[in-house]
Amino acid sequence: MLDVLITLSPGHRNKFIDCQKANVRITVLAIMDVKTLWNSPLEFFERAYRLPELTCEWLQNPKYAEYRPLFTTQDKWTIVKYDMEVLRPFRYLTLWMSKRHTVTLHHVITVYNDMFNHMDGVIQALPKKKTPWKEDLFFAVKLARQKLSKYYAEVTPTTDMLLISMHILDPFRKLRSFRKWDKRMDINPEDETSYTIQYQEAFLKYVENEYCAKHRCGPVNKLETAPSSNLVPSPTSSGSHQSSFDPYNLCSKDEEYLTPNNVAETTPGRSDCAARLLTTARLYLNSPPEAP
Repeated sequence: MLDVLITLSPGHRNKFIDCQKANVRITVLAIMDVKTLWNSPLEFFERAYRLPELTCEWLQNPKYAEYRPLFTTQDKWTIVKYDMEVLRPFRYLTLWMSKRHTVTLHHVITVYNDMFNHMDGVIQALPKKKTPWKEDLFFAVKLARQKLSKYYAEVTPTTDMLLISMHILDPFRKLRSFRKWDKRMDINPEDETSYTIQYQEAFLKYVENEYCAKHRCGPVNKLETAPSSNLVPSPTSSGSHQSSFDPYNLCSKDEEYLTPNNVAETTPGRSDCAARLLTTARLYLNSPPEAP
């Protein structure tokens, strides 16, 4: 409340700045909490935590005697300090992700896990506390965890394989995060219901469907005989055995081109390439993560 009063009028602000001139090189004012700005509550608390002595000096002015009962007590500063400890990891993760100039998609699951671990630690430390402000903080962190769980629940092998694949393709992690989940849940990593096996099989299936399939079925081009001087085959087909599909004619129909007679057949070279790609993916998963 005092932060609002200090910035309420130019006179209040100037008197507060005058209190600082003899003690600090750069004067500062209290900042307000803005609900729509990320990390704003933490910045509000940190600035207020720096100003109690200056605020006390400002209240010595007889003009502001009526505001003295609003001065924050030591018990309330303890609450502010505890709140800052709860909020700081979130600001660190926010800045760590937003200020990087490289790809961060493979860090998303790790950041989720770090936030869950932090909130779980706070929740485990507060349930037996009977102090009203600690009960309020416990309830707030619990609701925040539920909100985060709602978003994280969408990262599944059936809905968001992009995040999962990027996480697994990080050579420093691979399946390590999922093994930690199994260990925390007391699940055998070799069991079919374990997170490790489920995400491993989902990744291999994703590789097989999205990449290996392209190597198994590739177009087999049967070029017609053309003069040696013509480097580009004629777009139009001649002969009854050729397709009449014209790729350069936007009005042509492609139904005939997509009939079974024109679908490419699997070639041995492409099949071997797909098999090697899938084998490489399995070897990658079975090898230990790189050391940081």
